[in-house]
Order: sequence, then C-alpha cells, then structure tokens
Amino acid sequence: MADEVFLLDFWPSPYGMRVRIALALKGIKCESKEEDLWDKRHLLLKMNPAHKKIPVLIHNGKPISESLIIVQYIDEVWKEKSHLLPSDPYQRAQAMFWADFVDKKASSSINGSGRKVYMTKGEEQETAKKEFIECLKLMEGELGDKPYFGGENLGFVDVSLIPFYCRFYAYETCGSFSIEAECPTLVAWAKRCMEKESVSNSLPDQHKVYDYILQLKKKLGIE
Repeated sequence: MADEVFLLDFWPSPYGMRVRIALALKGIKCESKEEDLWDKRHLLLKMNPAHKKIPVLIHNGKPISESLIIVQYIDEVWKEKSHLLPSDPYQRAQAMFWADFVDKKASSSINGSGRKVYMTKGEEQETAKKEFIECLKLMEGELGDKPYFGGENLGFVDVSLIPFYCRFYAYETCGSFSIEAECPTLVAWAKRCMEKESVSNSLPDQHKVYDYILQLKKKLGIE
C-alpha cells in the first residue's frame, strides 16, 4: 500500500517551502492543500490544535507539525533516498544547531527585520536593513568556502534557509539596497541551490512574492 502524503500549506510561506523541498529531494509524491490563513479550515485546526499554523504534513492520516520537525521526519522515514542530516553525531548536532539558529534567530530576523524592511520607512527601515544584513553575514561565515552548508550536497541547513531567498527581491525593492552587494557569498550559494530542480520547482517566483507583499501591505493599510 502506497503512502498517503498530504501537506497543509500556504504558497508564500517559507516554512511550507522547506517541506516541499525536502519532499522533492526525496522524490515523494504529495498532495498539497492550500490554506487560507485569514480563515483557517477545520482540518488545519484539527491537525495542529496547538499552534493552528501551517505547514502540517499528514502521513497516512497522522499529522506532523513545525517545519524543521517535518523535514527531519521526512529524512528519517524516507532514509533510503538521499540524506539531509549527517550520520556522524557531531556533524548532525551542528546541522541541527544551525537550522535551529535559522529558525530562532535568522528567520526571526528575516521575518522580523526583513518584514520591517518592506513594512516601514525612514530610520526604522534603516535599522531593520542593518540587522537583516548582520544576520545574513553571520550565515555567510558559517557557510565559508563550502558549496552548501551541508558540504558537497544540499543538507538540512540549506533546506532551512533557502526558502527566504524568494523574498530577497521584495526586501531589495522596498528597501532600496542590494543584498548581493552586501552578502555576495550567500547570494552565490542561493543561486547554486536554485540550479537544483527540487529547489527551484518548490519556490515561487520572487516577483510573485513581491506582488503578494504589496497586496498584504494594502490589506493592512500600509502605504
């Protein structure tokens, strides 16, 4: 009997994108159910009653929530199809540390400072841009001269961070600055990731994301 895999998702969500990339890397077929986060359906509330958020992976009727936990679950369940986490305990711990850093620091900066880049103006926006770039530079330092955070192959940290790349155009356009000029190594890494179909097919076009952000600003009454 084939596995039944469903994903409760929302297309602009970088957290949902993580799961989509992991599934694509493993070659797992999945039916995606798009959620309206302004009007959450009963299924989402039932499958994730604690946080009531996407993404939620439903595997053979059983829900798994929180994107990094889902990606780890995918890596462990379909372990015969490539590996995202290293088998070496120390390297595995390091990968999980940096993925957790992306979640707690980098993505909060990207969603916090980054969000302020396109939601604010003036001094507040300038402060947000500085905090945003500082965070990306820290990730550049961890990447070093490796092609991927996972080494020679795309790994857990890469899957954790690359979804935010599709927001770079929005940050740059709204903030009038160049991320590539500030963080060329990280942007080169992102472009390298995008050469993989499992990544590029899982991420929306940057201009589509920018249009969504403009619509969101309008909906929230932000000019």
